[in-house]
Amino acid sequence: MRYTISGKHIDVGDALSTHVETELGETITKYSQRPTDAAVTFSRDAHQFLCDAIVHLSTGLTVQARGAATEVYAAFEACREKMDKQLRRYKRRLKDHHKDRSEPVEFGQAGMYVLAADEEEWESHDSGLQPIIIAEMEARVPTLSVGDAVMQMELAGTPLLVFRNEKHGGVNVVHRREDGNVGWIDPRGNG
Repeated sequence: MRYTISGKHIDVGDALSTHVETELGETITKYSQRPTDAAVTFSRDAHQFLCDAIVHLSTGLTVQARGAATEVYAAFEACREKMDKQLRRYKRRLKDHHKDRSEPVEFGQAGMYVLAADEEEWESHDSGLQPIIIAEMEARVPTLSVGDAVMQMELAGTPLLVFRNEKHGGVNVVHRREDGNVGWIDPRGNG
């Protein structure tokens, strides 16, 4: 597995890098035999250290976690424990994921835009109430089953996931609702 271990305004020494590679490697291989790469970033927020880890699996799924503590090693351990909990929850499905799928998850490209938040700014331009685009980016949209989409959303720690439904090819959304349940939006309708 390839590791990218970096710090934002923090010097990440050899001892911390070795510790991260050893511990994260053990956690990932316990649940998934085929990780491809991991990116671990350390940063500081006031008196706390933050550790963000993203692990890409060869199936196309991504696992993401964040930890915070007053010490850098403790921040990594909090992050690793969260990732361990996520992976443990989906252990069986992650191990069987490659059996159900002969090819890795396919990704399509989509445009992603950041819009100005201030509606008064929209009105000041001659475009009426049209939003002002302040940034354009590319987003990757995976082709997944609904169950795999929910698993990917939870593994990545995101509040929602846009995906292409592998049954019918339409664009769908799964999201975490305020009541704790997962919502699924399928614009295709009931039929």
